[in-house]
This record gives sequence, structure tokens and C-alpha cells, in this order.
Amino acid sequence: MTVRRIVTRPLEGPVPLLDHVPSVVWMSEDRAMVGFGEAARIEPGRGEGRFEAAAERWEDLVARIEVDDRVGLPGTGAVAFGSFTFDPTSGGSGLVVPQVLVGRQGDRWWITEVDGITGERFLHPSGTAPRPLDRPRYAGSSMPDLLWIEAVAEALRHIEAGDVEKVVLARDLAVWAKVPFDPRLLLERLHARFPSCFTFLVDGLVGATPELLVRRRGLAVESVPLAGSAPRAEDPERDEALGKELLASDKDRREHEAAAASVGRTLGELCVHLRRDVEPWLLELDNVRHLATRFEGRLARWVSSLRLAGRLHPTAAVGGTPTAAAVDLIRRLEGMDRGRYAGPVGWVDGHGDGEWAIALRCAELSGARARLFAGAGIVAGSLPESELEETRLKLRAMMGALEP
Repeated sequence: MTVRRIVTRPLEGPVPLLDHVPSVVWMSEDRAMVGFGEAARIEPGRGEGRFEAAAERWEDLVARIEVDDRVGLPGTGAVAFGSFTFDPTSGGSGLVVPQVLVGRQGDRWWITEVDGITGERFLHPSGTAPRPLDRPRYAGSSMPDLLWIEAVAEALRHIEAGDVEKVVLARDLAVWAKVPFDPRLLLERLHARFPSCFTFLVDGLVGATPELLVRRRGLAVESVPLAGSAPRAEDPERDEALGKELLASDKDRREHEAAAASVGRTLGELCVHLRRDVEPWLLELDNVRHLATRFEGRLARWVSSLRLAGRLHPTAAVGGTPTAAAVDLIRRLEGMDRGRYAGPVGWVDGHGDGEWAIALRCAELSGARARLFAGAGIVAGSLPESELEETRLKLRAMMGALEP
């Protein structure tokens, strides 16, 4: 498919963004973009070069498009949404350009239309409510709990031997229902429960992730790696105590610093100025809290947000340290293909600005079937049973969204 002309014009909001069935969605606290239809698709294939290949084809496409952007914000004009596999040997990475995109940043609204396709009908209620959810049936994981615990124990043996410092092991959970899952209802529930997260839908991958891999605005870049987790408690005193325990945990601090250091090394090579928080802080969600460190920098030269995402992936937050050895261990121990779980998901515009998060707290939807994912960082001092419980805690975010 060839895109010739893109027009972005301002709108009078608000607009019912999830009243129609979307093809792509990106929502956060101050931004929402919902796309419909497909004007173009870029499939870069497999391999370490998939990010560069996708970026080159996107930049070539943008250079040939006539763009009439009457709004001039990041995310207006030419915009592509993407999701990439965690492992370069897996297939399924790609970018999608919607035919119609309705967006909001703060109180400013806009609509983007490709090649004269009108999006007028998407500005009004569709009259059809989201399909009710059937009771989800859980069909188990690719690896039973006992075998997964043994995999964690094996990872710990490699850590003790000095082969790796940290490795992140994930597990999946298969779900089925009697009727197809409606992504609109899942998106509404996830965004309402986790408003500070990035709620997304790209090619059937739906979720709400708290982890910003990279945001680019001009030459300004930002990243917020997360690692080290603890549950929340209903009792305020107990909840506060759990937060203090996480901040003081040597095991969690070491796990977190490995993730922060991997981001710092990459951005440090690309930025003329780079600032990071001296100490990690608590990012608190409805059901869990994480240790977080914010990085803010200024690029030494123009690099698109998509290329930045490719340079940063995989961080130690989702892979491990050192990267190559950790990813090899993941392939040997996990017993599944992660697909796009823990890979970058986000958007890039024609100027290279964009936001890319790590696809966590997510599910791959396929009609009445779904596959949920969660992972845990393994370092010296990790307890296999505790890591299993951490994955169960993380899986509850998507499990709750699937319940009728």
C-alpha cells in the first residue's frame, strides 16, 4: 500500500475515542491516540537489524508523502504505531499507519486522514456497545509452575557460577472464552485502573505498561527503567511498610541498578548531556509498586525515537546482564517464544518524535483466545517460590481486565 497525502486538522473535543473498534491505540495520562483501518504496513522481518530496517523504510515512506499538518504537535502528521519482538529470531515485528487517527494532547484534539479517507463517522458515537465478556477459562502455561521454579533455580546456578549477573525469566498463561474478546472493553478497564501507564493496542497486542523505554521530543530524550517489585496492601500502614522494605531491599536494589545501568550506558553514548536520579524512587500502581530511575538527556545528533528504541532494547529490566549471555539463557530456560512480550511498543511520527514503552502487563488476542505474560528478574538472593508469586501478582492485572 502506498500513502500519498496526509492531512491533520484540529477538532473540537471531546470525541468518543473507544466507541468504535480501533486498529491501534496509545493512551497515557495526558495523551490519547486511536487509529482506525490500515493505510500502510512495514514488516522488517527478523534479526538484530529489524529496528533499523523498519526505521529506514518509515523514513523513506515519510519522504514521499505530502503532509498538511495544521496542528503541529508530536503525533500529528505522519504517524506509525509499532510493536517488536523481544527476541530477534522471532517473527512478528512491524509498523502500522492507520487510515484515520483521532488524537488528544491535554485539551487539544485533532484528526489525521490519509489519502482523502474521511474519518467523520469516528467523531460520533457508533451506537454499538462493547461486546460483553464471557467468563475466561485458564488453560495453563507453556511451562508448569514446578518446572518454571526449577528453571529459576537453574538460572541461580548460572548466577552463582558468574555466567550472568541477572536474568529475567517470563511465563505465559493461555486463556480462552466462548466469544471473542472485545479489545475496547479491555482498553477501557486497563486505562481506568492504571491511568499513569501506557495503555496500548497494536496488532492484537493489548496491555497497560508502566515502563517508558524512551520518549523523544526534538533532541530531548527521557527513559524510566523499572526493576524491583513489591505488592500493595489495603492497610495503609502495611502498604507504607512494604514500600520502605522495597527501597531498603539489597536484592531489589541490585536488580534495579542493573536495569538502570544498561539504559545509562546506551543513552550516555548518544547524549551530550545526561542526568539520572541519584536514588531510585517508588512508582506506585494499583496492585504493585516498582523501583524507578528517571533519565533525561539531550541527543548529540538527530536519532529517531524508533532507532533509539532499537538501541536500548533489550534493557536489563527485561533481559538481564550481560545482555547476550542473559538472552541465551532465556532461550534455554523459558520453554516458550515470548513473541512481542517485553519488546518495544509505541509510535513514531514523521519528525522522529515518539514514545516507546516495554510491552508488559499485556496479552496477545486472537479472537476468543488470549495469551498473557509476566516476568521476574532473577539475581543472587532470589527465591524461586517468591519469583513465581511475583509473576502471579503481575498476571492479575490482565486477568482482572478479562473478567466479566
